Amino acid sequence: MKAILREKGIELANDITLAASLPARMKGLLGKERLDAGKGLLIRPCKGIHTFFMKFPIDVVFLDMDNRIVALVRDLSPNRLTTVYRKASAVLELPAGTLSEGILVGDEIIIV
Repeated sequence: MKAILREKGIELANDITLAASLPARMKGLLGKERLDAGKGLLIRPCKGIHTFFMKFPIDVVFLDMDNRIVALVRDLSPNRLTTVYRKASAVLELPAGTLSEGILVGDEIIIV
């Protein structure tokens, strides 16, 4: 799957894995050494994440039911916990540094 910022035509990732089952959502990126450019993990359903026991920072996009950005967390370090966002229905985890300053809350992401 790919994630593209609709209004700006920016491709955020071109190799996204879906974590929809409970075991896949619980595992997330644990055990990975890194998340390469172009890759991502879409966790659905999800309202908040942690990076406990992870080995690398990530950028995090919280999405609502319409794939509009509810919140952004840039460069989330290992061993951290995010806020729980009530309006979020999914989380897109990306390599740290993926989210430019032009990506804003309210933007729509197309997942194809």
